[in-house]
Amino acid sequence: MALRSEYSLGNSNFNDFLFAFVGEEKNGADLTVLSALSRLDLDPWAEAARLSGLSKEAATKALATTIHTLPDRDWSASDMQSIAASLVILLPKHVLSTTKPSPEKIARDIKQMPEGKKKLILIAVGIGLVVVLFLVRLFGG
Repeated sequence: MALRSEYSLGNSNFNDFLFAFVGEEKNGADLTVLSALSRLDLDPWAEAARLSGLSKEAATKALATTIHTLPDRDWSASDMQSIAASLVILLPKHVLSTTKPSPEKIARDIKQMPEGKKKLILIAVGIGLVVVLFLVRLFGG
């Protein structure tokens, strides 16, 4: 079974980000975003997708917070912020997340939708129902 494109290392939109240098290990080895996220028991591809859907500022803050939770690091808060900022620019923008929006978010989005748009959607749904009923009656159902 083939991997989905975002999990295929050869074709992943996240390769530049995931294989980017975060810092040096105490033993001298390079620490990448992929290894750092894995050590924190985070799915690196899911986290990259989540971060890519955020604004640059929000993604930088979230990544800096994540980097801060890495054990055995001697980085200052400003170091973590600058590391995160340099990594976030490697993320592709507007990658669709695999998570569904919560019912609360959907309800909030509907409440914020302009009334004209709500009416247009209701009209379109109504026309769709009329067409379906017509086709059922026409062809028997």
